[in-house]
Amino acid sequence: TMKKLLLASILFGVLSAISFPSFAFQTIYIVRHGEKVDESRDPDLSTLGQQRAERLAFHLRDAQVARIYVTEFKRTLHTAQKLATANHLTPQIIAGKDISKLVEQLQSDNSAALVVGHSNTLPAILKALGMQDVKAVEDNEYDRLVIVDLSKTSAPIFHVLRY
Repeated sequence: TMKKLLLASILFGVLSAISFPSFAFQTIYIVRHGEKVDESRDPDLSTLGQQRAERLAFHLRDAQVARIYVTEFKRTLHTAQKLATANHLTPQIIAGKDISKLVEQLQSDNSAALVVGHSNTLPAILKALGMQDVKAVEDNEYDRLVIVDLSKTSAPIFHVLRY
């Protein structure tokens, strides 16, 4: 019985150390920032935008988001802040035009991530992640939530929802 226990412990250790890449996937949630208070260069969120940020945090509360990426503009940070606070995370700032750096960061870790971008950056981010038919984001469109399932062994899967 002692030999069986030792053998089981060794077997468990070996199996635990083996990675199963075919099961390894990563989920990325990509949204545009919430509604803005005005059209200035770096506006705050409007009341509607703040409500949308609350809804986003509510919908992603159980998604195990471990990383959050925002741009240098406060509207992206404010959109992500409620979820960041709830998950005890500090959003990482990556310049809106540095799509390649963002994608590199996303692909460097298998943990779930939230990306808050802009109407002009979301299509480029999605294309860089492998989405083929990317629709433009309209100026008045703030409710698109794209869920990207990345896998090391197969093509990415994209789901588009509204929130």
